[in-house]
Amino acid sequence: MSEFRKNIELWFETFGRVVFRHRWAALALMLVLVAGLSSQLPKIKLDTSTESFLHLNDPILLTYNQFRKQFGRDEFMVLAIESPNVFSQGFLKRLKALHDELENKVPHINEITSMVNARNTRGEEDRLIVEDLLESWPRDEADLKALKERVMSNPLYINRLISEDGRFTTVLIKTETYSGLGRQADVPEGFGGQGPSGASESEVLSGFDEDQKTAAAAPAFLTDQENSEAVNAVRKVMARYKAPDFKIYLAGSPVITDTLKRSMVKDMTRFVRLVVLIIGLCLFLMFRRLTGILLPLLIVACALLSTLGLMSLSRVPMTLPTNILPSFILAVGVGASVHVLSIFYQRIEKSGRREEAICQALGHSGLAIVLTSLTTAAGLASFATAEIAPLSHLGVFASIGVLLALVYTIILLPASLAIIPVKIKTSSGPSKGSLASRLLRSIADFSTGHAKGVTLVSILIIIVSLVGAARLSFSHNPLLWMPITLPIRGATEKVDHELKGSITLEVIVDTGRENGLYELSTLNKLEALARDIEKIDYGEIFAGKAMSLADMLKEINRALNENRPEYYVIPQDQALIPQELLLFENSGSDDLEDVVDSQFSQARFTVKVPWSDAIRYMPFLLDVERRFDEAFGREVEVTVTGMMSLLVRTLYAAMHSAARSYLMAFGIITLMMILLIGSLRIGLLSMLPNLLPVCLTLGVMGWLDFPLDMFTMLIGSIAIGLAVDDT
Repeated sequence: MSEFRKNIELWFETFGRVVFRHRWAALALMLVLVAGLSSQLPKIKLDTSTESFLHLNDPILLTYNQFRKQFGRDEFMVLAIESPNVFSQGFLKRLKALHDELENKVPHINEITSMVNARNTRGEEDRLIVEDLLESWPRDEADLKALKERVMSNPLYINRLISEDGRFTTVLIKTETYSGLGRQADVPEGFGGQGPSGASESEVLSGFDEDQKTAAAAPAFLTDQENSEAVNAVRKVMARYKAPDFKIYLAGSPVITDTLKRSMVKDMTRFVRLVVLIIGLCLFLMFRRLTGILLPLLIVACALLSTLGLMSLSRVPMTLPTNILPSFILAVGVGASVHVLSIFYQRIEKSGRREEAICQALGHSGLAIVLTSLTTAAGLASFATAEIAPLSHLGVFASIGVLLALVYTIILLPASLAIIPVKIKTSSGPSKGSLASRLLRSIADFSTGHAKGVTLVSILIIIVSLVGAARLSFSHNPLLWMPITLPIRGATEKVDHELKGSITLEVIVDTGRENGLYELSTLNKLEALARDIEKIDYGEIFAGKAMSLADMLKEINRALNENRPEYYVIPQDQALIPQELLLFENSGSDDLEDVVDSQFSQARFTVKVPWSDAIRYMPFLLDVERRFDEAFGREVEVTVTGMMSLLVRTLYAAMHSAARSYLMAFGIITLMMILLIGSLRIGLLSMLPNLLPVCLTLGVMGWLDFPLDMFTMLIGSIAIGLAVDDT
């Protein structure tokens, strides 16, 4: 093994001599590589959507995309407006002005619904009339009183457009399903995010039958950028209408997505500045030379720019987990340069010969920095197979970043040292390095002199840490990633409390046959399920409202029976069902498209729920699935989807990914250590100090009730990859 190591060191010395003699060519080659990859940076995308956490071929995401293609988005921006008197002339005029300005000034909007244009279905003699709620503006107090009675007695309005106590009303803003920029075919298979774009929803789907739609190139869904444009426009409009008697709370998953993106950009910029400042300060304290500060920063900057350029070239967006990539590459990549420079400065001060100093620095450090880079990359690469798309991307590109830093360290750094003048210090004396050496020797003397005690204490730490780690829980709640001071958190809590939920669980009931939804038994089951599911209450998670085609049919039936409340039921004469639905379609309303497909074979069943940690959704989701199975059996195909389903899927994919990544990182690095050291016993023994920091950190997290989420789950694999460098 020693002979092999000696040959490797000689090869690195020879390589250093080649780089020195062809320093300008090496410098030019590296700079061309950096410039070429960096040129892709302007094209890099940001994506903080919930969908971006899953791979494009994830079955749950595919189901959700099919739902959106059929029924449109299930996500709404919710403007909850609080006022002491919602049913007053002043309030209603202000609400209408707000509604109209939102319609005119907010881009990428598919539909805006409020009390101004809420569907008001009523009968007049033998006619069915479907009109806007405020089609006829109230003229006096009597009209206002009648309006309030009509609104508060309509079950479809309660907890959707009006709170149960009448103090809150909402403006629901539904964005376009599809983008207006390009087509999803541009996105390479296997990468997450929603890619570039497609045409608007109405333009894409009009004039095509179902087979043609499937065959056509799939349009891309609304992009993260377009979502932000819509949210920003809403914020600007609502700011002009806020008043003490017209308080507005903006909530909904599109707003959360935009807020996360703003935070990500701000945090990434701040972290990069801090990392550069801290690294620069450490380099100054170590080397006290300008080249000792600037050259390592140049190397990691090149590695970072090249890595981000590759991400852009691969059409992989920057997401919340990959937000740490710039800081990570800067912090980890600088180590190799420090190793080379420290030997280079020592050698050049002794010999004064630049070429020999470069060759000896590479010969001494080359093998070490290659091994540390490989083990770090291996620890990160364990995330490459993660079921969470951003974690998979982080595993791939962080590994690439580490390896690029290695390439620039052994080529660009020696070439730069061969060109840039380096001042040779003649004075010598006690240095901080000698103090560090004495400190490390004393630590080594203590540990070897008290081997049994150190081992016993280490075992106790491991045991306590493992007990703490067993207490760890998983979490996925993007809302809690933001400071409590941000308005979106308070607004979401307000909407959840006053209007019984801000996100939805969607259930698709597929009868498998044309006009299957005309069957009385199916509609009766949907109606019974809605009332049954609304009773589900798991404390923080409960059904705030359940809606389906059955509720719309009850509304039509009441209108056709002199608007009498007792007829707010499903007509039990099956022959009436298609007739009443046809009358509704002929009234000019297109609202049926939101709840059924064109063949009346599939129905949408929506359950409104509060925003919470995804771990709490699972019992609720299983309960809903069980109730549908008990109601329908095998009569219909039931598919559960929607935003809640995506959050749950993301959580469980993260759990599986964490377990698999930890095992893979441990296995790969253990094998590498055994092979590199050349001894099974010592290789296995060397993994103990690598695992102890991970156990200790996870143990502390468990004892302090810090959950494993999309970010903290990265600790283990990264820590193993870094700790093994020292070993």
